[in-house]
Amino acid sequence: MKFKKEKAKSIFRVYLELCKLNILSLVLVSTFLGYYLGNNGIGELSRILYTLLGTSLTAAGSGALNHYLERDSDKYMERTKNRPLPAGLISPLNVIIFGIFMILGGSLLLVYKINLLTGFLSLLTSFLYVVVYTPLKRITWLNTSVGSIPGAMPIIGGWTAATGEIGTMAWILFGLMYLWQHPHFYSIAWMCKEDYAAAKFKMLPVIENDGSRTIRQIFWHLLLMIPVSLLPVIEGTLGFFYLFSVTIISCAFFLSAIPLAKNKSRKSALLLLKSSVLYLPVLLIIIIIDLKV
Repeated sequence: MKFKKEKAKSIFRVYLELCKLNILSLVLVSTFLGYYLGNNGIGELSRILYTLLGTSLTAAGSGALNHYLERDSDKYMERTKNRPLPAGLISPLNVIIFGIFMILGGSLLLVYKINLLTGFLSLLTSFLYVVVYTPLKRITWLNTSVGSIPGAMPIIGGWTAATGEIGTMAWILFGLMYLWQHPHFYSIAWMCKEDYAAAKFKMLPVIENDGSRTIRQIFWHLLLMIPVSLLPVIEGTLGFFYLFSVTIISCAFFLSAIPLAKNKSRKSALLLLKSSVLYLPVLLIIIIIDLKV
């Protein structure tokens, strides 16, 4: 097979696209959040930088292997047909090598510079994302719930990088992130259901006609997020400012899903998606302020 040369995409841009920067950015925010809470601040700058670098490498490698595994499906979806592999901009072998190198390099960096537990969790996250979640997209709509496990693990990795152990607060953060994944990814699946159907991915909005089950899943997880988000106060790590602020943003996140339930439009799904993306950095800011006051 001959691989096309496209002037609009340099080889550097090709590799950047393989890293899935949109997912990578969310991974880094959650990792930083876990680290900041576990360490009660940034602390030693080099340590958090090594944590973020190692996590970035493993997440980027996982994204690349996901590109490889879904290279045939990507051809059928409008939003993915111009990705590096279906567009013929890079060979599958190079993507495999790059992905494995990045995952192993990131995990080993975390073991060497941080601790064994954080390195193991990073490797386990990659395994669950690539080997378990990615194939499940063709088998069952529960892939979103399974994929939310590796999606929520970076916040534990941040915590263990700071503390060397998985404490009660780490599990609370994991639960919050696990629940957050559902409205986030269901909104994406809703917006891209035609693409997913063409690729034969069994996303929930694809396998049902009226969207009622998808709406129930979204509201069920959003509702659970409200009490779970209050647990850091009960646990004693965070205080009144966090309690007041997280209640507001959690309720706002919940309310952002109501238009989708009413009109089931792409525009409403986009509103929910934007709310989910805003939730994490705002939560991080709230935690930083609470720990300072």
